[in-house]
Amino acid sequence: MKCVFAIIRINKMNQTKKALLDAGITSMTATGNVSGRGKGLWDAKVLEGARQNKPEAIELLGKEPPMRPQRIIQVIVPEKMVKKVVEIITEANQTPAAGDGKIFVFPTTEAVNVRTGAYGDAVLDL
Repeated sequence: MKCVFAIIRINKMNQTKKALLDAGITSMTATGNVSGRGKGLWDAKVLEGARQNKPEAIELLGKEPPMRPQRIIQVIVPEKMVKKVVEIITEANQTPAAGDGKIFVFPTTEAVNVRTGAYGDAVLDL
């Protein structure tokens, strides 16, 4: 099993859920109220200047905030489905602009259904 961990734009959440559901992937976990940024447009020295209320630093930051609201989704799937899930999430979130997000894939060594006590792939809703 693998965990597909995706950080996406907050406004792409519904589109991503629908794309996964349309592909038969019914289970996922989402975390809201997270924020982050990539290498983006902000330099640490400029950010420090802005914190010190230096007008030239504030002007360099532009109109975008240093941290953007994002969502994290996690989908646990058998290894054979990882590529499909990554492609679905990528297609649902890809735009021409920077900041579309990142996807990470982690090994998941075990899964247990709390209610039934089932282990392994039997836990997955696939």
